[in-house]
Amino acid sequence: MTYQDLTHSTRAKGNVRILRQQEELPLLRDHLLRLDRVSRHDRFQGFMDDSFIESYAAKCAADGTVIIAYIEDGVVRGAAELHPPDQSADSLPEIAFSVEASVRRQGVGSILFKKLIAEARSKGYHSLRITTGAQNHAMRALASKFGAHLTFRQGESTGSIDLKQQPLSPFAGLAILTPTDAARAMINLNRAYWRLYFKMYGLGRTAPRHADGAARRG
Repeated sequence: MTYQDLTHSTRAKGNVRILRQQEELPLLRDHLLRLDRVSRHDRFQGFMDDSFIESYAAKCAADGTVIIAYIEDGVVRGAAELHPPDQSADSLPEIAFSVEASVRRQGVGSILFKKLIAEARSKGYHSLRITTGAQNHAMRALASKFGAHLTFRQGESTGSIDLKQQPLSPFAGLAILTPTDAARAMINLNRAYWRLYFKMYGLGRTAPRHADGAARRG
C-alpha cells in the first residue's frame, strides 16, 4: 500500500507494511547494517558493531516484536519497531525508529510513526515508551509531535506516549492508501456529507442522486 498523506505533501514513494518475522529477518538486519555511523549511534545510543546488530535483528524476529517497514524497490529503508511489554522492565511496550539517510526529509518518520500508533492501538496498548539519544534531534522532534513527554537521563531522552490522549483524525483510516483508494475514500466522505445536507433540508429521495453528483464535483 503506497502512502499518501492527505494533509502534508511528501516525496516518499515506497510502501509501508509489517514484515513477516522469520522469513523477512534479512530485510531488517540489512537495513540496520546500512545505517551510517551517526544513525547507528542514534538508534542504539552508542556505536554497535555488525555482530551486535545481527543478533539484535534475530532477537526481534523471535520475541514477537512488530516491525513496520518502509520499503523501496524491495529494500527496507526505514523501520518502526514495536516491542512487546514483557521485554521491558516497566512492562511498557517500547518503540524505536530508524531511517536511512537516502530517504530522510521525505516524511518517512511520520509515516512510520502513524502506522505504529495505529498498530499499538489495535493491540490494546494504552501507553508506549520511547528512548532515543539526547543528540537525536530529529527523533526527539518527531516523538514530541506525536505527544511524547521526554526527559533526559545520562545522555538519553526517555519518554512515554499516552495513546488514550491521541486524538483520532477523521482521516486516520486514510493514512496509508493507494492513490485510487484515497480518491475513492474522499468521494465517499463527500457523499456522506451531502446526504446529510439534503436530508436536513428535506429533499428526501432525491438526496442520493444529488449527493453522488456533489461528491464527485467535490
